[in-house]
Amino acid sequence: MALSGRDYAADARNAGLNVYWVAEGDREGDIRLYAVTPANPCCNCYSVAKAFTVTAVGLLYDRGLMTPETRVAEVLADLLPADADPNWQRVTAGHLMLHTAGFGRGLLDIDADDASLYPTDDYLKIVFSEPLAYAPGERFQYTDAAYYLLSRMVERVAGEKLSDLVRRELAVKMRFREFAWSECPQGHSMGATGLYLHTKDMVKLGILYLNRGVWEGERILSEEWIKLVLERGYEFTLHAGGWYAKGGMRGQMLAFHPDRGLAVAWHSFERKNIMEVLLGE
Repeated sequence: MALSGRDYAADARNAGLNVYWVAEGDREGDIRLYAVTPANPCCNCYSVAKAFTVTAVGLLYDRGLMTPETRVAEVLADLLPADADPNWQRVTAGHLMLHTAGFGRGLLDIDADDASLYPTDDYLKIVFSEPLAYAPGERFQYTDAAYYLLSRMVERVAGEKLSDLVRRELAVKMRFREFAWSECPQGHSMGATGLYLHTKDMVKLGILYLNRGVWEGERILSEEWIKLVLERGYEFTLHAGGWYAKGGMRGQMLAFHPDRGLAVAWHSFERKNIMEVLLGE
C-alpha cells in the first residue's frame, strides 16, 4: 500500500480549520508532510502523549517487567501513604490505561489548571490524597492523574525516567528530529501530556502500530502487546471508518487504519471535529 495522494492542506483550508501540520505515512515508512498554517515545527501533542506512555508500558511488558495487572501499590508501596484510600491496593496499570481507577473527577489537568494553585508540588501526594469515588474498574473517568501515576510506575520498574526510556527505544531508533517531555516540579515525566514532537515524528508511532510493532525491520514492540492495546482500547479507540485514533486537546490527533495501511497525524489549535474533514471519505 502507498500514500493516499490526498491533499490534506487543501481539505483543511477549505474547511477553515486551524491546523498547523498534517503528516501521512504508510507501512513502508514513506511520510509526507503538509503545511497548512505553519507554526513552530515542534509542537505539544497534549493527550496524544498518553499513547506513547502506553507504548512504554508495552516495552516493559515485553521484558517481563510489567503487565496490565501490575498494581500501583505493588510498585509504589513506599510512596503510598498509610492513610490512603484502601481501594488503591486494587488499582492496576490496566485500570490507569482505561481511566477506570475510580477517580470521581479529573485531576492534575496541567493544560487547563493553574498549577501554581496546587496545594503542594508533590504531584504524587495530590493523587494519593484523592479519595477514590468508585471501586477500580467500575466507572470511566478521564484524568491526567492516571497517566502521571503510570509515568511513576514505569520509572520505578524501568529504573529510568519515562522520557529517557521512550527517547532511547523510540525517538532514537525511529530518528525523531526533536523530543522533549514536560516534567512535574520534582522532575518526573508527566506521562499524560507535555510531549513535544514534530508531526512527522508523531505519525511514526502510528506506522509502528500498523506494522504490528516493527520499524524498518527491527521489532520494537511485540505483536502480543499491539493486540492487547487494540482489543482493550488502551488509548487508541476504534472510530467509524476503521480508524484507530488518539486525540488531544485543541484537536491534536494520531490515527492509523490497518486495512488501508495508512497513518495520519496533525497538530492544530481547533475546537471543531477535524476527523470528519481529514479522515472522512
